[in-house]
Amino acid sequence: MKVNTQKDPEKIIWDHMRSPSSNLISGSQTRTLPKLMVWLILFVSVTYVVYTLKLVSASRACNNEPFTTNRHLSSTPSNNSLPLVRNHTSLAIPRGENQEPRLETGFQHIVFGIAASAKLWEQRQNYIKIWYKPQEMRGIVWLDDKVKNQEREDSNLPPIKISSDTSRFSYTNKQGHRSAIRISRIVSETLRLGLKNVRWFVMGDDDTFFIAENLVRILRKYDHNQYYYIGSLSESHLQNIFFSYGMAYGGGGFAISYPLAKALVKMQDRCIQRYPGLYGSDDRMQACMAELGVPLTKEVGFHQELDRRFCYCNVEGLDKESGETYLEIFLKCVFCNGVTDLAVCVASQYDVYGNLFGLLASHPVTPLVSLHHLDVVEPIFPNATRVQALQWLKVPMKLDSAGLMQQSICYDKSKRWTVSVSWGFAVQIFRGVFSPREIEMPSRTFLNWYRKADYTAYAFNTRPVSRNPCQKPFVFYLSKAKFDSSLNTTVSEYTRHHVPHPACRWKMPDPDKIETIVVHKKPDPHLWDRSPRRNCCRVMSTKKKGSVMVNVGVCRDGEISEVQV
Repeated sequence: MKVNTQKDPEKIIWDHMRSPSSNLISGSQTRTLPKLMVWLILFVSVTYVVYTLKLVSASRACNNEPFTTNRHLSSTPSNNSLPLVRNHTSLAIPRGENQEPRLETGFQHIVFGIAASAKLWEQRQNYIKIWYKPQEMRGIVWLDDKVKNQEREDSNLPPIKISSDTSRFSYTNKQGHRSAIRISRIVSETLRLGLKNVRWFVMGDDDTFFIAENLVRILRKYDHNQYYYIGSLSESHLQNIFFSYGMAYGGGGFAISYPLAKALVKMQDRCIQRYPGLYGSDDRMQACMAELGVPLTKEVGFHQELDRRFCYCNVEGLDKESGETYLEIFLKCVFCNGVTDLAVCVASQYDVYGNLFGLLASHPVTPLVSLHHLDVVEPIFPNATRVQALQWLKVPMKLDSAGLMQQSICYDKSKRWTVSVSWGFAVQIFRGVFSPREIEMPSRTFLNWYRKADYTAYAFNTRPVSRNPCQKPFVFYLSKAKFDSSLNTTVSEYTRHHVPHPACRWKMPDPDKIETIVVHKKPDPHLWDRSPRRNCCRVMSTKKKGSVMVNVGVCRDGEISEVQV
């Protein structure tokens, strides 16, 4: 048999691996690798244990956590329908003695500081009586001097106090009045009274009309443990330029959180001394806020509307604190404004004047919080005094304060009419079809305080009053309102305001035959807990002659104010 001397390559490799030298190397590697793995695992384990022990020993107790997640959530109402956090701020401000339990902000947490003049108190106190609720609210009226019967406190008014002397402060503004210093210190003086359980200080004038329920709705959005300075601007673009776009105008009211008020009281007197040349109380307040580093949080529901001019030009003596004669007032007006027309001088004292219907009938989509200086314009309702007109607002305020003066826009397609509802105030019917973009702009029924200023002088868009005689709106003012418990609906009736209308040659139904408009609307106290959106309205069929029925409510899925052409 022939022997095959050629070895199989695989066998050669196998034999080589089985040789003594090969076994020695292999055995050495086999023993080394497990040792390395053991040491590696042991090192990682020891490192982990040491790091864990160090972390545990150095950690803080839970209640010393520097961030505010737990505290922020704890101040949130338990109602699941409300958002947990509306405004985030990184650091919490300790409240100390005023720490309160987890409660929604209400009237009991707000203190009003009301700036008033002794010479005007007899007239102005009637405005406060309309909105102030002595059984539910807290506030102080701060006067510059004693008034008659001050000792006999009126149960319908806040307590009266006299502001402290401010003669030590310098005031160098030649167009203003040094009472501005006194008024700017009202928040600080109110805080020094030591009232308990205070979250917000709200500043206003004696002729500021608050819709208090909406004020509470606004303040609930914000964390009262943080620094907040909340208010709005003037309606006059020129006023904002002259004073500031970052200032809360005091007549419309503004709110300061408790911690911010505590910070303010520590530095305000020094701050006031640094600004003797400023005009008013509100710009002094904003100057101190700037030093504290707190910007204005704007809420456009605070309505300045009618601000005092930086020249006091009222020959009827509305600014009686100055003690100036009519001639002195007139000369000051001429000096400031460069005008010689006395009528213009009188009118130019305010941001806007005249008829505020255009502003109120197209209110922005935000809660109506305040109105100011309504005693120097036409009453908001015709055939009524100014006080009576404001009292008339109390009816819709009680029924549905959240929806007060909120605008809805819809169309009567069969008649080609545009209908604008300012709930609780007025309804307008226009011949023809106007787009929502046009109708939501206020019509220019008012004038700017500066006679040479045109529509660009306002801090918002305005709509010119139409020159086409057919497009003059038919206006219906609120005449009565009630709550229908069987339908769970408010029923408000609006009566035609009869004024001359020019002849119209359009071949379309004439609204002149309409005398009343009936509006059905369900109360919606949670309107502002949702994202801002106008309510929708629908013109309903009715068999009653001379009447139009409208339903107002939350827009249905897919419902819009659609213009069909």
